[in-house]
Amino acid sequence: MLSRNRKARYTAPLPGIGRSTFAPRDLLAEALAGMLQRPARSALTMLGTVLGVGAFVTVLGLTATASSQIDSRFNVLSATEVTVEDIAHEQNEFADAAFPDDASDRVERLNGVRHAGVLWTVRPRHGATELAVTAAPVGDTGGEALNVVAAAPGALRAAEPRLSQGRLYDDFHTDTRQRVTVISSGIAARLGITTLETEPAIFIGGQPFTVTGIIEDVQRQPDVLLSVLVPQTTAVELWGRPTQGARMLIATDLGAARQVAGEAPTALRPDHPEYLKAVPPPDPKSLRTSITSDLEQLFLLLAGVCLVIGAVGIANTTLVAVLERTGEIGLRRALGAQRRHVTAQFLAESGTLGAFGGLIGTAVGTLAVLVVALIKDWTPVMHPVVLATAPLIGLVTGVVAGIYPARRASSVQPAESLRG
Repeated sequence: MLSRNRKARYTAPLPGIGRSTFAPRDLLAEALAGMLQRPARSALTMLGTVLGVGAFVTVLGLTATASSQIDSRFNVLSATEVTVEDIAHEQNEFADAAFPDDASDRVERLNGVRHAGVLWTVRPRHGATELAVTAAPVGDTGGEALNVVAAAPGALRAAEPRLSQGRLYDDFHTDTRQRVTVISSGIAARLGITTLETEPAIFIGGQPFTVTGIIEDVQRQPDVLLSVLVPQTTAVELWGRPTQGARMLIATDLGAARQVAGEAPTALRPDHPEYLKAVPPPDPKSLRTSITSDLEQLFLLLAGVCLVIGAVGIANTTLVAVLERTGEIGLRRALGAQRRHVTAQFLAESGTLGAFGGLIGTAVGTLAVLVVALIKDWTPVMHPVVLATAPLIGLVTGVVAGIYPARRASSVQPAESLRG
């Protein structure tokens, strides 16, 4: 009974003196004062958190921005491209070529189709793999061994070429079987053609062809830059119809590619749609995921490592502060501060360090995303959830890092600390 009364006498507050309290405003003021005692050390301590949170914001921001650009480019080019392949020989070895003569007209009547045309690599009648292409009439031998591609005007338009000189051949050249050709700037340089003002001609398998245009670049089917392009009707007249390997290139409106891919085989060959294989563009979401997932995981791991380093730095600094301020802690305890007050004070200091590091890291990460987007001429994409979460990550990192030092500080005995 005596021990209980004695314990009650020591723990009960004295008459006229209230229970010790610690207002949140005072708690924050003490935390800031503790940080500002050694500002250089506090700044270095925050560096790990700044790097971790900054890496977190940068990775997610650049991932979202790059994904947006991938989707945009995919929609503009690949998502509007459909290729139809002739697989008649795979279905029936005695079948003729699957594409009809009016293939372009049939497909271009479909909704959502902008341009369409058949193209194939020309094979000479005598069995050689390539035709000799020269800038002078030297016959069927010598010269450059280049691919000669028969292409309908719609196929050229679907490839979206950029001309440096001249023009593309059109339906008139095709209908009248004109011997005209379009070549790339690289092939023109190899053949010594520098201008079209003199209406230069090249010789394909000994046959003269007037060069009507020189292509600088194409948006689709870059392999045509390595080929000499001629009208398909002219190719049929000189070297015969393709036995296999013909394909159709279709340029569609946005959102119409998959529908066109499903309708094209039937529109071309309603009697045997199985002779044709339409290849629609892949799903842009799957493409984006496959490109960005590995990179995102790698950099998020790096951000996690930076956060761990920052947490260790905060814990170490806070622990050193506890050891340096043992006398101060003891004095506070002697003046009535309870253990929870001391714990709260040091948690507030470490949490404030983490919160400031999180805010600075968020700003640094956002700035990095903006700079990269500006350099790359991209549209920056930042999710509001990321910007709101990043400072909280810094705060949580600081609080978690300060748990052990705060508990260590709260265990300081007033008599022992003041005696030392």
